[in-house]
Amino acid sequence: MTRRRYAAALALLLAVAGLAGCASVPAERPVQVLREVGEGQDEQLPAGPVEGSNPLDLVRDFVFASGSSTDKHSVARRFLTADAAAAWDDAAGLTVLDGQFDTIPAPGGASPSTDVTTIRIRGTAIGRLTSSGAFEPDQATFQRDVTVERRDGQWRISALPAGVVVPLTVFRDNYRSVRTWFVDPVRRLVVPDLRYVPSVPASAQPARVVELLLAGPSGALQGAAVSAFPPGAMLRSNVTVSPDGALVVDLTRLGDLDEPTRQLLAAQVVLSLAEVTVLPVRLLVDGEPLLPGRPVVTREDVAGLSGEVQPGADVPGLVVAGGRVRQLTGPEPTTPLPGPLGNGAYDVESAASSADGQRLAAVTRQGGRRALLLGDLAQNVTPVALDAATMTRPTWTPSGGEVWTVLDSRIVARVLVEGTGPPTTGRVNADELAVLGPIRDLRLSRDGMRVVAVVGGGLYTAAVARSAEGEVAIRNIRMLRAVDLGEVVAADWRSSESVVAITRGSELLVAQVSVDGLTIQPVLGNNLTPPLTAIAASANRPLLVTDQVGVWSFAGGDQVAWRQVLPGAPDAVPLYPG
Repeated sequence: MTRRRYAAALALLLAVAGLAGCASVPAERPVQVLREVGEGQDEQLPAGPVEGSNPLDLVRDFVFASGSSTDKHSVARRFLTADAAAAWDDAAGLTVLDGQFDTIPAPGGASPSTDVTTIRIRGTAIGRLTSSGAFEPDQATFQRDVTVERRDGQWRISALPAGVVVPLTVFRDNYRSVRTWFVDPVRRLVVPDLRYVPSVPASAQPARVVELLLAGPSGALQGAAVSAFPPGAMLRSNVTVSPDGALVVDLTRLGDLDEPTRQLLAAQVVLSLAEVTVLPVRLLVDGEPLLPGRPVVTREDVAGLSGEVQPGADVPGLVVAGGRVRQLTGPEPTTPLPGPLGNGAYDVESAASSADGQRLAAVTRQGGRRALLLGDLAQNVTPVALDAATMTRPTWTPSGGEVWTVLDSRIVARVLVEGTGPPTTGRVNADELAVLGPIRDLRLSRDGMRVVAVVGGGLYTAAVARSAEGEVAIRNIRMLRAVDLGEVVAADWRSSESVVAITRGSELLVAQVSVDGLTIQPVLGNNLTPPLTAIAASANRPLLVTDQVGVWSFAGGDQVAWRQVLPGAPDAVPLYPG
């Protein structure tokens, strides 16, 4: 099988496998993008250059070999002349291409019949892996020229730009995703930050994860998440495995830490290392336990400090249809809720329930204007001092203390409902987002650290930055997969690492996209009648979408088509808590 056919077949298998697991993934690990590698697995290095290879095949094989980062890309350097191998800066960044790329003679390059020629690598880049192990999305046309020379009858690359370029299939084979954990400075809980580390050698992964923690949050969460590690903190010795089977992490230069900060630091380290090892962690500071009386710390010891909020199975999904809020899951599907938001007293356009299901926010139509109401299980309804021609579907922070909506497609408003007093309104600094176009949809992640937004038909993620003075801003905006998605209609969070979007395209109606834009997985569209108008998603629950004939559900697994759960409701807006 040729490399091209092998890559295509592998991509298809990965897509099918990802789709099958799309809606039933363990809560502790909602998305596993990359293959797992066992602790004892050795690397199978790719082959070096083929004897007598022509320039086009040589460059193509070099790109495939570049996926292995072992010993500074030692295998890839075998495709280079000695001078080029010594000069190549492989640490200047890694560009990831989508599934297909070409190697062609560069325009104006010499003929291969001579001893020097130029070969162009051509494809579509989807982004770059930074030195911090974070993926930065940037989908764009890609081309890179390399010079190839014939020496002693064999072609070798004699000049090439700095950096590494690999197709996505090769990247997935050679890197694995890990969640490094940092601190939400408001709630004082830890939240995940997606990174990628080389799959092999597996024994080096724990040390690499600790290095990432010491370096701080990725660019995507800068200004939003912080670290319990003080500046200057470092490893006192190498990360090792003790004779009794614990992973030893000995830190130094931590200064004086109070007990809550020590707990957060322990959670950062242990939850991050749990991504790459099952061993308990002996967490030390200058040779002494970080947590007095607890020399070994397990994931269960710090799980309560995770800031991820997953609604309980007993918190129902709801739907707004016919101007009323109705049950969608539970013993009486489609039954209107009791009280004014379900009995027709208000013309409800969209709604959102808090993660615990105790509070409900509803956008209502009043003539040509929109108003926001807040309710509770006792069906008490409180109007909020907001007025606009349009309001997006509301979205709650994980604590249930704030609800957000977008006014007139440009102003992000936040409503504080803490305590027993009346709700107060404020504004989120979303200037960097609004300048990109009208904001049609905006959803807070269930750890409260990010938003996903549909702006001007594009899909974006960004961080929620909160200052000590109480100011809130949307920062670090990333556009995801513009070429593949086309015009996006709406989106929701599947997990802290992935979102699901619906589009106006005829081929890709529903897609799951990683939060950093690295991966995109199509969700089958059987039974759906486009255009789609609304979507709801949550970990370990079926996807919900609204098409021209009603609301449909897809749970993945063995399910081969969407199932209708609410017929005759093309205006319906389904919702899960959050």
